[in-house]
Amino acid sequence: MGKTAVILFNLGGPDGLAAVRPFLFNLFNDPAIIGAPAPIRWLLAQFISRRRAPVARAIYREMGGASPLLPNTQAQADALEAALNRDGGRDGGQAGGAARRYKTFIAMRYWHPRAAAAAAAVKAYDPKRVVLLPLYPQYSSTTIGSSLRDWTVAAAAAGLKAETTAICCYPRLAGLVDEMAARIRPRLDAARAKGPVRLLLSAHGLPKRIVERGDPYQWQVEQTAAALVARLGEADLDWRVCYQSRVGPLEWIGPATDAEIARAGRDGRALVVASIAFVSEHSETLVELDIEYARLARDAGVLAYERAPTVDAGAAFIDGLASLVRGAVTERRPIVPAGGSRLCPAACGLCPQPLPET
Repeated sequence: MGKTAVILFNLGGPDGLAAVRPFLFNLFNDPAIIGAPAPIRWLLAQFISRRRAPVARAIYREMGGASPLLPNTQAQADALEAALNRDGGRDGGQAGGAARRYKTFIAMRYWHPRAAAAAAAVKAYDPKRVVLLPLYPQYSSTTIGSSLRDWTVAAAAAGLKAETTAICCYPRLAGLVDEMAARIRPRLDAARAKGPVRLLLSAHGLPKRIVERGDPYQWQVEQTAAALVARLGEADLDWRVCYQSRVGPLEWIGPATDAEIARAGRDGRALVVASIAFVSEHSETLVELDIEYARLARDAGVLAYERAPTVDAGAAFIDGLASLVRGAVTERRPIVPAGGSRLCPAACGLCPQPLPET
C-alpha cells in the first residue's frame, strides 16, 4: 500500500536566547493571532516582540537558555513511528494486513523546523499518503487551524501531491485521558496527605472574543476535562477547569489559573494542577506552573502544591495517537476528528467539520 508520512504539528520554541525575539515576532505576525491587515500586523509584531523579549528571555534562562519543546516533540515522534511500524507497520498490528511503512516528521509553527523544511523532507521521502497530526488535542483556529493553513502553503510550494488527511482534534481520545489520569492519581494521593484536595485542570487561555466568534477550543477543553474526571472515577472529587498564560489587554476566557490558586488558599485546600491542553513540557509548565504558580500557591497559603507531569511520550498516549493515524489512513476526506464525525455543537461555527445533514 506504500509509504505514509505522519506530520506532527507543534508550536515550536526558541533554541537559544538569540532566537527569542524572532520566535515572538513569528508568533505575533500570524494572522490567526493578530487579525490586523498585514502591514499593521507586521508593525505590531515588531513592537510586541521587542517589548516582550526581555521577559521571555528570563523565562528561557530558567530552562537552560532554550525551549525543550523540540526534543520533547522528537521523542514523541520517535515513539509514534516505532508504534506505527510495530509488526511491520500493518494496520492495527493484525496479521494478514497490508504492509505499510510509516515515517514521522515535525513541523513547528513559529520556529525551526518550520513547515517549509518539513514539506521538503516529506517530498523527498515520496510517500503515497500524508497524515497531519497536531499535538494539540483540542481544536482552535489559532493553533491547529493556523498550522494546517501554514502546511497547505508549504506543501504546495514543495510540489507535494500525496493524498493528505488531517486529524483536526481528539479531545476525548482514550489514550490521552488514560495517560493523564495515570499521572494525576499519584499527585492526588500526595496532596491528600496535607489536607482536602482540589484538582485544577489548567489549559492555555484564549481571548474571549475568539471563542465568541465560534472557536471550539473552550468547549473541547471542557470535553477533555469531563472525560478525565470520569476516568479518575472519584465521585466527590473537587475539580475545576481554569486557564493560564494570559497576555495583553483583551478579556480572556476564565477562570484564570492564578485566581483559582489564590481561591484554593482562601478555601484551605491542597492543590493538584494538571495541564489539560499541553502534551509535553515547555515554558508554560516548567516555569509558569512549576515556578511562578508554585510561588503564588505558597504565598496564598495553599496547603500543598503538586503538579502532574504532561503525557509526553507515555505509552497510552502514543498508542492512542497511533490508532488515530491508522484510522486516518483509511479516510478519503481532507480533515477528520477522532471518531470520524463532527464533535462540536452548532454554536462552534469555526469547527472545521460540517454540521450533520438533517
